[in-house]
Amino acid sequence: MRIAIIGSGYVGLVSGACFADFGHAVTAVDNDPAKIAMLLRGEMPIYEPGLGDLVASNVRAGRLSFTTDLASAVSAAEVVLIAVGTPSRRGDGHADLSYVYGAAREIAGALQGHTVVVTKSTVPVGTGDEVERIIREARPDADVSVASNPEFLREGAAIVDFKRPDRIVLGIEDDRARAVMQELYRPLYLNQAPILWTSRRTAELTKYAANAFLATKITFINEIADLCEKVGADVQQVARGIGLDNRIGSKFLHAGPGYGGSCFPKDTMALIKTGQDHGASVRIVETVAAVNDQRKRSMAKKVLAACGGSLRGKTVAVLGLTFKPNTDDMRDAPSLSLIAALKDAGARVRAYDPEGMEVARRMLDDVIFASDAYDCADGADALVIVTEWDAFRALDMSRLKSLLKAAVLVDLRNIYPREEAARHGFVHVGIGRTA
Repeated sequence: MRIAIIGSGYVGLVSGACFADFGHAVTAVDNDPAKIAMLLRGEMPIYEPGLGDLVASNVRAGRLSFTTDLASAVSAAEVVLIAVGTPSRRGDGHADLSYVYGAAREIAGALQGHTVVVTKSTVPVGTGDEVERIIREARPDADVSVASNPEFLREGAAIVDFKRPDRIVLGIEDDRARAVMQELYRPLYLNQAPILWTSRRTAELTKYAANAFLATKITFINEIADLCEKVGADVQQVARGIGLDNRIGSKFLHAGPGYGGSCFPKDTMALIKTGQDHGASVRIVETVAAVNDQRKRSMAKKVLAACGGSLRGKTVAVLGLTFKPNTDDMRDAPSLSLIAALKDAGARVRAYDPEGMEVARRMLDDVIFASDAYDCADGADALVIVTEWDAFRALDMSRLKSLLKAAVLVDLRNIYPREEAARHGFVHVGIGRTA
């Protein structure tokens, strides 16, 4: 099939490369000439394991191309996927749909023959209706179907998630669109990936409901971790004990400094606003968002306590800046709130991340960036692990202790057992554990 993808960010680039790898002819469009120039040079604008090789192989095979010319890409396509950003709107927290609607207007002017226009961007309920209205208003003669196909890709594992999905959700309003989308996903259907056919509005809400539920699991175990610290229990054992229950499951039950990233913060807020607008407040999600925001900054209190109640004039080494490992995504990362709070308390901050340094430099002021974990620790009064990169899981503890001014380890991901840290002479502070 001939596919045009509008937006060459995370969702668009991964989806386009994977569809091309299935044998479809994909043209990825972006209005940023610098980004397209990077892609044409074979450079990736984002870090995602395996993506560079996947893009390169499909470009060589002639199945994947990049352009800023939306009209030419759309006019030749049977399916047009809208994969532009939907960030939280400043001031009210609603999803900013200006990029989606702008893409719809441009698409309308270029349509040729029957075309299925699909929203892959995460959008509130009713967005597909408005996309269809915009297109039909601009082109009353357009032979177009509008569908919803939300993505469920985890950063750091996106290619595997795309090719071996738990489910494919397709919100379809007519039979012709169903036939086209079935052909688009035929390679996955042959692998027996479950396809859920729904209405467009149901598909749109499904994505928000899924992310809000996962955010709720994370926030729940974080609050249980706080309780564990008060009563002398171990949150990791509690999480295992409840996660072995098949009705609950073990995923997203890892206590830490709070969730961040490009999805959970903005999607929970958008769902909250949707509920308020329709007179059906989602009070659990409202609480989840509020608790998570407070938690990220409160992690600095652990560092403060571990350093004797004062950080004035002290240096804190921060390992891990991205919101999770295997990505360079810094959006709403817990490290941002933590570092701000540490600086407010008078600390100097030195930081290191295996992939997020370039992005972090644009977001963090008055922070010293180190060349590796040991350079970060050198002369610091405390070491804080914020992101659980594999590179931090087997550090030379003796070497770290010799470099640090004070052997204080604040492990916000519970990577190191307290006994191991103590054996190397560290004061160890974890999450949800007192022993």
